[in-house]
Amino acid sequence: MRTALRRLLPSVLILVLLTPGSDGDDLEKQWCIADEQTPDDILQAALDWACGPGGADCKMIQPNKPCYLPNTIKDHASYAFNSYWQRYKNHGGSCYFGAAAMVSDLNPSHGACQIESLP
Repeated sequence: MRTALRRLLPSVLILVLLTPGSDGDDLEKQWCIADEQTPDDILQAALDWACGPGGADCKMIQPNKPCYLPNTIKDHASYAFNSYWQRYKNHGGSCYFGAAAMVSDLNPSHGACQIESLP
């Protein structure tokens, strides 16, 4: 078993190193995104809180802004959850939102919509 693993490991390492987007820029970065299994009504309530009392910066998900499209509750919630979490994670803020969110190491940015990840 160990011999097979030793033979496989270099192939896996090469695959990871050659995968597009794995240039190392996003290593150790994390984003707070909406859980795809969460119903839209729960996401909407959490989105409303994040953009209101939570203090997330939701300007970029307004019409005619770079992160407005796709215009879905899931995408807007992901942006708002991440904005809140990046701002407050080092001060006790969490990426929970009543179990509507989760931490991901996959960068959710797309096109002109660049979603930040802070240390």
